[in-house]
Amino acid sequence: MKIDIVSVFPEYFDVLNLSLFGKAQAKGLVEVRAHNLRDWTHDVHHSVDDTPVGGGAGMVMKPEVWAECLDDLLGLEPQIIDNDTAEDNSAVDDTVVITDNDATTDNDSDAASAETNTTSSRPVLIFPNPSAPLFTQRDATELSHANHLLFGCGRYEGYDARIPEYYRAQGIDVREYSIGDYVLNGGEVAVSVMLEAITRLLPGFMGNADSIVEESYTGENALLEHHQYTKPATWRGISVPPVLISGDHGKVDRYRRDEALTRTNDIRPDLIAQLDCRKLDKADRKVLMALGWEVSGAHPRKI
Repeated sequence: MKIDIVSVFPEYFDVLNLSLFGKAQAKGLVEVRAHNLRDWTHDVHHSVDDTPVGGGAGMVMKPEVWAECLDDLLGLEPQIIDNDTAEDNSAVDDTVVITDNDATTDNDSDAASAETNTTSSRPVLIFPNPSAPLFTQRDATELSHANHLLFGCGRYEGYDARIPEYYRAQGIDVREYSIGDYVLNGGEVAVSVMLEAITRLLPGFMGNADSIVEESYTGENALLEHHQYTKPATWRGISVPPVLISGDHGKVDRYRRDEALTRTNDIRPDLIAQLDCRKLDKADRKVLMALGWEVSGAHPRKI
């Protein structure tokens, strides 16, 4: 996977040379290049921002600087686009499921599953934005099948809204994501979060691929993960649940599943409400009913 990152602080991403990400680069699984946006400026101060149109506090990142940078990295020529065309394109849901033929499919179609194992050479341009839809495990899974990701790190009051609008009109797959209900100083932290979530799903990235199978938010009927423990069995007077050292793997699996259901009910009941009841076994249903859920319909419903 080829990864380009544009930032006014490219040195921030030196951290990607550490740990599993560094090993993945050494093995050739990922190729990461961090670019300084100021390299595409032409004034003596290397300015990348200007005052907001219409007034207001702060500064906004200029579209002309970003465009020169992104055109270079995407191999595009500058274009003048029709305003009506741009507005039409920006109003359309631009989510494209990454497939081997780059075909755009209906988001509600089973064929549009983010779990696809195919890859795409089509670049995906991604901007962190606190006003955008929430980045999820499903997004990470989908993007892990891309061959080229290009991240743009905003700063100050953000980037000019015409930048994603322009590249959508150019036919580029543009995504804007928020990583949570809070505001950061810049996009670098958010890009690091998304990169880690995406790349750890690449084949060969994790030392043990089985370690991601039962993690929180993983799979179609996603739940929060059960608690984890290690040796010793008793530490400072606190013991691990006895069933985990019983040697009965069936009981261990059931205990962990029950705990995952219970924790998800307590912390993220919205995930319980999204479960497909057809894929719940008898024991799952019993636990959820005890927690106050009706499970006779398509999805659980809180009583």
